[in-house]
Amino acid sequence: MGIQYYCRHCGDKLGEVGFEHYGRIQATLVELTEEERLFFLYKDNKVVNVITICESCQNTLEENPHYYQYDTFLQ
Repeated sequence: MGIQYYCRHCGDKLGEVGFEHYGRIQATLVELTEEERLFFLYKDNKVVNVITICESCQNTLEENPHYYQYDTFLQ
């Protein structure tokens, strides 16, 4: 339980932060703007999914900047 990180493009699970760190991380969430909070998906009271980008997808976007115009660039 805690926070799980997923890539918004490929859907890969990137990592997880255990429940023992949840309180500290949750305290920092209040500092985020409403727009930044849209990248967090709450599953229940003890698990938060953070939607981010993996290194592979980031590299692909940097090499192909025109992909930013698409909702998804993976086939």
